[in-house]
Amino acid sequence: MPSFYQKTIKHEIQFKGVGLHNGKKVNMKLVPAAPNHGVVFKRTDLKTKNLIPAVSDNVREAILCTSIQNEFGVTVSTIEHLMGALYGEEIDNLLVELDSSEAPIMDGSAKEFIQQIRAAGTKKYDTSKKFIKVLKKCEIVIDKRFISIEPHDNDLTIDFEIIYKNQLISRQRKSISLSNGGLDPVYNSRTFCLFEDVEKIKRLGLARGGSLENAIVVGADKILNEKGLRYKSEFVMHKILDCMGDLMLANYKILGKVKCSQGGHQLTNALLKKFLSDSKYFSVVEFKERKLPNSSFYSRPVAVSA
Repeated sequence: MPSFYQKTIKHEIQFKGVGLHNGKKVNMKLVPAAPNHGVVFKRTDLKTKNLIPAVSDNVREAILCTSIQNEFGVTVSTIEHLMGALYGEEIDNLLVELDSSEAPIMDGSAKEFIQQIRAAGTKKYDTSKKFIKVLKKCEIVIDKRFISIEPHDNDLTIDFEIIYKNQLISRQRKSISLSNGGLDPVYNSRTFCLFEDVEKIKRLGLARGGSLENAIVVGADKILNEKGLRYKSEFVMHKILDCMGDLMLANYKILGKVKCSQGGHQLTNALLKKFLSDSKYFSVVEFKERKLPNSSFYSRPVAVSA
């Protein structure tokens, strides 16, 4: 079971890097935030109207990355790796300041985000956190691609499958439960693309900051990165990281089981929109702890309004 109480980081953390898609240099700072603040991005290169809450209603695009936008049209993109790190490390409240329209890609994974968050440490508040408890299965099926979310007590489980014609990727499937820990291989897994798709992506005006330093590039018969893969299942584990980051946009942590085959940002965000649009699929609950004589803590869920 995840932590019952809201958390933030103990002190500010700074990152420098480049945007994967816009190719621009970016400075990013993570700032501790008060209870019930949530995760909010702040564009410091803009003087006004520069706050963008990281919630599903603000998702603008989900093509090769997730981009959010506030009511004034101000955007920030490629937030999913940082958001995935925050989900796994149970960081509920944070102000993310950055001086560009895209978060830094770093090495293509969440590895450095995790290292710095753990080095800074976390602060737990007395304020209890709310959870989204799945009540009924919700799914989206598009041809052979699908994603679903269904009830699963006191945990988030993600079961993800990818299928590629490329034989180096082929078919991979992995299932993780967040309460079991051991998420480092997921955090450390990098974004990837097929070499044959690189020019097409660049013609779309994307991946201007992409390189072998921040992405795995897969050729017909070999990995083009000099040091190869970090894990045999690095491809599907990165997809799980992306999925965690997109699910973080639900605003509250989810107690349920997600299954996905051949999905990505678009499918996950579409599921989240459908799921959260109808209260028959979920309830928002808060866990209250009570101490029993000669016993450890136990918890009981209490339904609350969102």
